[in-house]
Amino acid sequence: MSDTPDWFWDAVDTKAEKGFVEVEDSDINFLKWSDPGNPGLLFIHGHNAHAHWWDFIAPAYKDDYQTVAQDLSGMGDSDHREEYSADTYAKEIVAVADKNQMPENTTLVAHSFGGMMALRAVAQNPSRFKALILLDSGVKHRDDERGPEVERWSRPKVYPDLDRARSRFRLQPPQQCANEYLVQHIARNSIEHIDEGFVWKFDEELSSRMKATGDIAQDLQSVTCKIALIYGQNSASFSAKSAAHMKELQPALEVYELADAQHHLFLDQPVAFMERLSSILDSWK
Repeated sequence: MSDTPDWFWDAVDTKAEKGFVEVEDSDINFLKWSDPGNPGLLFIHGHNAHAHWWDFIAPAYKDDYQTVAQDLSGMGDSDHREEYSADTYAKEIVAVADKNQMPENTTLVAHSFGGMMALRAVAQNPSRFKALILLDSGVKHRDDERGPEVERWSRPKVYPDLDRARSRFRLQPPQQCANEYLVQHIARNSIEHIDEGFVWKFDEELSSRMKATGDIAQDLQSVTCKIALIYGQNSASFSAKSAAHMKELQPALEVYELADAQHHLFLDQPVAFMERLSSILDSWK
């Protein structure tokens, strides 16, 4: 694409090394851009997403941080399970950090669904991580609560060719994104080939197999490490009211609004997002 900025190509040309760790009989995939030796930075994706959502973000931090991103089970290149839960996802997050020998001064950066799983990991392992940065994620105010969304991928869909599959990729929850080059990069990495054709790289039954464990509000209140929230100014999923509600539950929470951004804030405003993330990380050194 002619309008794709150079910083994007520089980032995605910085290839990560793949690895796996076994958690409760399932292989959990991760990508790493740097080795032990610096403070850790572990990126966690949202629902039905994967580690490659961070391909154009994570490389910017590889020289100053031990930088890793993971696929939660049922998504990306990680194994599927018969049952999922926040407790299991919390174990996966810790296991990926341990496998990579990430130090205790590791910061979790977690988007949407992944943020709630990261909250569980921090609540259950108060001395394992230094900090948590939530991205458009957390405990919603009751006015922001909505009923269960209709699954966009309720039936397995097999596409006859790669181009057809890529053309059908949509963000969840639905939103427009002006940076089409980012959406296309994610789409390319969201598809896998099977004998019958091409399919999405996630478990279509994940939501129905998700077992409720824990209490997210209690998890937030129990956090003792540094914690921040970045939310999109125009997000349809998270509002300033929810941010204020979280601040009441956890007074230590630092809250930042990202201008002109929706739920997928680092797709809408990638440069501004990285500037904000870097500012938070620098202030916590």
